[in-house]
Amino acid sequence: MGEPSDPPEGTPEGAPGGGEDEYRSVVFDESFVRAARLQEFSAQERITDHAPAVRRREPVRRGGGLSRQVLVLVLLIAVAFGTAVYMGVRHPYRTSAADRPAEPLRMTVVPLAPQDEVPGTTDVGQLYAHSPAARFRIGAEGVPLPPTRRTANFSDDQVVSALLTAKDYVVRSALDPAVLTGGETRDVRVLLDSGQQQQFDDSFDRPAADGRHAVTGWLVRFDPTRVELADERIRVRGTMQAAEAAGATLEVTTDHTVVYALRPAGAGRDAEASLFTVRRELRFRFDRDDLRLHQAELIVSHVQAGPQSCALDPAPRLHPLLAGQKAERTGPPGTNPYLPDTSTPPLCGTLSPAAQPTL
Repeated sequence: MGEPSDPPEGTPEGAPGGGEDEYRSVVFDESFVRAARLQEFSAQERITDHAPAVRRREPVRRGGGLSRQVLVLVLLIAVAFGTAVYMGVRHPYRTSAADRPAEPLRMTVVPLAPQDEVPGTTDVGQLYAHSPAARFRIGAEGVPLPPTRRTANFSDDQVVSALLTAKDYVVRSALDPAVLTGGETRDVRVLLDSGQQQQFDDSFDRPAADGRHAVTGWLVRFDPTRVELADERIRVRGTMQAAEAAGATLEVTTDHTVVYALRPAGAGRDAEASLFTVRRELRFRFDRDDLRLHQAELIVSHVQAGPQSCALDPAPRLHPLLAGQKAERTGPPGTNPYLPDTSTPPLCGTLSPAAQPTL
């Protein structure tokens, strides 16, 4: 056996033995170094004579450090989650335009009374072929998008998005048979900025010819107990254009003439049909939130429609005169300028004979 001072694995190979090597006390091989225990003086031991010269180092406790790391990680996750929720509630790209209340829709609806009897025939194709709508396109094909280009503050994609939303509104509000005949209006409502949806609802609950709450300012609507579509292939022609406006908004202006073939409700295919024409000029406004949500502010609606009588209120629905009918010679309801009335004066126009089919 080796002496206490010998290395654990014995004298290194080739090294001189015994105490004859004067460097034996200071030269250690690798196995000796690895087997040595590290010890250090404590502060108290260095100043106290009776204390042991050295003390053992306590092993490092990793549990506390790991706990602190877990706690920090949990806190970081909580902060990140809270930030995400906050940014979701308050969109980071909102502008002063987005915070502005939606502007109420201003509308005018003008009935156009015919000068003579309304022409009609059982052949709907002949009606269209002998009218100014002969070359109009059918349905949504008559609402094409114009060429687009970016503006100072809006990309080409954003301009296209605004035009598509405006087109969707025109199509849903004037070409959907369910909407035309007094059915569901949700598909039109969801395209409006949330700030205008209450005005939209009020118009249907309490329609009024006050320039703010006419159903026919928002969409085209007939009385399904009086008229029906003789042909669901509605003819359309018009234009659309987009331009940047003040306040970091886009404005889209649409101008479309829509022509319907109508006949008396429940009369069957043998009944004569006639044409009813609606000219709609709409102006939409879009901020960045509207573009993101596929919605729009409809700020101006100007509608001219005929042939119909000026004696009936066009606010809740339009009142087409059908084949063989004539307009009453009575004018629109009287207006008394001395009464505190908030409604706008009744409007009425005359439908040109050139707008009717020549049969």
